[in-house]
Amino acid sequence: MKKSLGAKTIVYPTPVFIVGTYDKAGKPNAMNVAWGGLCCSRPPCIAISLRKATYTYGNIVERKAFTVNIPSENYVKEADHFGITSGKNEDKFSATKLTPVKSDKIDAPFIKEFPLILECKLKHTVEIGLHTQFIGEIVDVKIEESMLGGNGVPDIVKIKPFLYAPEIRAYYGIGKCLGSAFSIGKQI
Repeated sequence: MKKSLGAKTIVYPTPVFIVGTYDKAGKPNAMNVAWGGLCCSRPPCIAISLRKATYTYGNIVERKAFTVNIPSENYVKEADHFGITSGKNEDKFSATKLTPVKSDKIDAPFIKEFPLILECKLKHTVEIGLHTQFIGEIVDVKIEESMLGGNGVPDIVKIKPFLYAPEIRAYYGIGKCLGSAFSIGKQI
């Protein structure tokens, strides 16, 4: 029997996105964002949702651009730090010893040490309630060459992204492959 938990923000998997922006003065900032995901194929777009109170919210409104940085498991402490401090009060890059890199495509920094980067220009802003959804058109994807598989596409096993479980506030690694999408279902 199913038990009702009421209206909650529980979904699996929940990504760990580190969103890179510049503030009005050009200072790089990064924020841990769990509310987000791909939202369109053509043009390729990703959506993230932020509270207006965040420093990153103002940066995106000002600069009309952001990066989505996918950290590997090796950077779980740094990724968490990006979510528990504010760029208003701290230079998060100095604190974590990570390197902001100026994008050549958009007005936002990406994180050199993270294996997979999506560079996005702001396409739409949607007021939802407590959160505002920013839809960014992906103008470029950057990846460390060593993170590519034999077929020339990103290899999730090499990247080692991790997930967030919001209801228990914990991070988890990626599990084993269960089968090929658009293929395993043909066995039925």
